[in-house]
Amino acid sequence: MKLTTRIMLISLSAVTFASLSATASAETEWQKQHPRRAEVNHRLANQDKRIHQERKEGEISKQQAHELHQQDRAIRRQERADARQNHGHITKQEQKTLNQEENTVSKEIGK
Repeated sequence: MKLTTRIMLISLSAVTFASLSATASAETEWQKQHPRRAEVNHRLANQDKRIHQERKEGEISKQQAHELHQQDRAIRRQERADARQNHGHITKQEQKTLNQEENTVSKEIGK
C-alpha cells in the first residue's frame, strides 16, 4: 500500500472516530437533561429529603423510612430502565406512570 493511501485511511479513521465521539457526548448530555427524566428525578430527590426530615423529626420509624426509601429506589430503577429502552429519555406515558407511583409514596410519607 502506498504511503499516501495509508495516510488517507488513517486520517479518515481519525475523523470518523472524532465525529462518533462528539455525537455520543452530545447524546449523553441530552439524555441527562431530558425534561421528563429531570422532573421525575427531581421529585424522587425531594421525596428522599422529606423521608429524611420525617425520620429526623420522629414522625416515621426507622423501618418506615427504610421501606419508603426502597419504594423510591424501585421507582428510580424503573425510570432508568425506561430510559435505557428509549435512547435516554422516557415517554409521556412512562412519566405519568412513574408520577403515579411517586404520588403513592408521597402520601405515605406524610401519614
